[in-house]
Amino acid sequence: MAISFSTQGIEFALDEEQKVKKWIAAIINAHNMTVGVISYLFCSDDVVLEANRSFLDHDTYTDIITFDYVEGTVVSGDIMISIDRVRENATIFNAPFEHELKRVIIHGILHLLGQKDKSEEDAAQMRKREEEALQLWKTMD
Repeated sequence: MAISFSTQGIEFALDEEQKVKKWIAAIINAHNMTVGVISYLFCSDDVVLEANRSFLDHDTYTDIITFDYVEGTVVSGDIMISIDRVRENATIFNAPFEHELKRVIIHGILHLLGQKDKSEEDAAQMRKREEEALQLWKTMD
């Protein structure tokens, strides 16, 4: 099991890193899957935009890009998170930055677990699963 966090081009430090790792593992294990190699990259809008253009042929800003390397029941992937976008979304949604960051962190994991969010129905299910995960966070030590 290896969950790692790094940054590129920004000053950022994740609070409660060990608790976040434990939380991610708990969500994955609750889906009868195991943690493989999961790498988070916290970066700027520009870095995510360039990846979006290069790998997905999308010319838009986004808060997260998830690269899925899941094999069988082993959950692995690379997850890029724009801290710029998370901050802006926290303001738009009138949510604390840390809450929005946790929502986005687990959003990537839910994608790796197979949850889609393109249709309205799938997006509603994604939000429900995010909220369930955020409730679990509150119960963790």
